[in-house]
Amino acid sequence: MGGWQKIKMDDLIDEISMGPFGSDIKVSCFVERGIPVLNGSNLFGTRLKEDSFRYVTPEKADSLKKANAYRGDVIVTHRGTLGQIVYIPQNSTQPRYVISQSQFRFRCNDKVIPEYVVNYFHSHEGQNKILANASQVGVPALARASSSFRDIEIPVPPLPTQRKIAAVLGALDDKIENNRKICANLEAQAQAIFKSWFVDDAKHIRETVQMQRVFDVTIGRTPPRKESEWFSENKDNNHVWVSIADMGSCGAFIFDSSEYLTDEAIRSFNFKVVPQDTVLLSFKLTVGRVAIAATDLVTNEAIAHLRSSDTRLKEYLYCYLKQFNYDNLGSTSSIATAVNSTTIKEMPFVVPEDRALNAFHQLVKPLFNQIRVLLFESRALAATRDALLPKLMSGEIDVEKVKVA
Repeated sequence: MGGWQKIKMDDLIDEISMGPFGSDIKVSCFVERGIPVLNGSNLFGTRLKEDSFRYVTPEKADSLKKANAYRGDVIVTHRGTLGQIVYIPQNSTQPRYVISQSQFRFRCNDKVIPEYVVNYFHSHEGQNKILANASQVGVPALARASSSFRDIEIPVPPLPTQRKIAAVLGALDDKIENNRKICANLEAQAQAIFKSWFVDDAKHIRETVQMQRVFDVTIGRTPPRKESEWFSENKDNNHVWVSIADMGSCGAFIFDSSEYLTDEAIRSFNFKVVPQDTVLLSFKLTVGRVAIAATDLVTNEAIAHLRSSDTRLKEYLYCYLKQFNYDNLGSTSSIATAVNSTTIKEMPFVVPEDRALNAFHQLVKPLFNQIRVLLFESRALAATRDALLPKLMSGEIDVEKVKVA
């Protein structure tokens, strides 16, 4: 590989700093608008996701100077969900951010561009290097955090090659991000129609009944974790097995999972396979995540499955569950422990008037169909990206021969 070198991150970093102590940002510090504070949901993918922010005042951000991050900086999670690493694009909506206590930030020197570094650490090799120094005692964390990160050695090509690699992968990321924005817009349209017809105006409502009166409600299961033969990381000839984490990043439709169950597990533990188009709802720990099964699948015990023979109800139920106030469920102060399968079966369901349901179904079904197509396309693009990534990072693919539009 002409011009490629193995270089320690310490020789590629201009400056690095840790996030604030937990006591530095309390709930009482948050304000309606101000300087965004980053959290785990902002660190999916390679680029900072500009949503789900909380804010602190500029004065509070000034007092946390070392925890301030700017355009071009790289953010790394060092505890909790390890392996998350993104860069802040130069065209980000905000000029300044505050990182959390679970993150550190660094700025690259002139030997490397942040896009290349972040893409490298999203490769299998890069993820392994991040996780190699992790402690699994208690909450997973990087031992010595930013200092151990400095010791990692990575392959670095000349700057023109770095930019070409970043451009190839960036073109795929741009398309995936554009699809995500279109999907968000389409879903917002469907939710706005739902709210106008069935929340703001009661004339389209027939009655309110328990969920189990209208839907067949079932719950997923988990085989014994100590018996590894039931689980697989390979999708081939195995069953998609959905977790709450999978539902957190799938969009309106869920096609896949991070872990799979074998045929033998399905037979041995009498799993009921959830048919395509079933609506899924998380009800333990993280309550209220909703997705539609895009394929036959199974889930763990934290997820309820709601299905009906009336196909018109699929989009209506999805919108209903997305707008439902889950704080009203349960009888204790802790929503995480109060909600159980009985609670879900008995939760109120607003039954729409038949003619209104027909009209709503005809109006929003095309929106959901387009969302499904775009999400499927994004999965294919992500698979292409994942296949290219190690080949680009090893120099196996000569990027000088690749044209980027």
